[in-house]
Amino acid sequence: MAPVSILLNLLWILIGGAWMAFGWLIASVIMAITIVGLPWARAAFNIAVYTLLPFGSRAVSRYEVTGMSDIGTGPLGVFGNIIWLVLAGWWLALGHLVTAVVLAITIIGIPFAWAHLKLAGIALWPIGKVIVPA
Repeated sequence: MAPVSILLNLLWILIGGAWMAFGWLIASVIMAITIVGLPWARAAFNIAVYTLLPFGSRAVSRYEVTGMSDIGTGPLGVFGNIIWLVLAGWWLALGHLVTAVVLAITIIGIPFAWAHLKLAGIALWPIGKVIVPA
């Protein structure tokens, strides 16, 4: 990881990234406890790690990485994303949006607010995404 990414990730953790990563972790644990939610639990855990350290990585569709459709990028992935949206996606996205608005008040917080907006989009539709180095 580049030194700039390390610095940005440390600042990110201090000004709001840690609590949102914790929210993703809670969603992951709740999904894992239900047993039925195990496919969503893995995705939520991966995005929790990404939410904790977003600089130096990015989320892209698995189709862009592999060049092939799979269960997460096809019709079942859409169905899974709709279920995720109803169960956990909307409140995680809301948390990211509220944090983004608070951070956007200051000039220094604008890049972090932008990162929260990207994460809000991922919170709404995470299935079929993979985290890759930027």
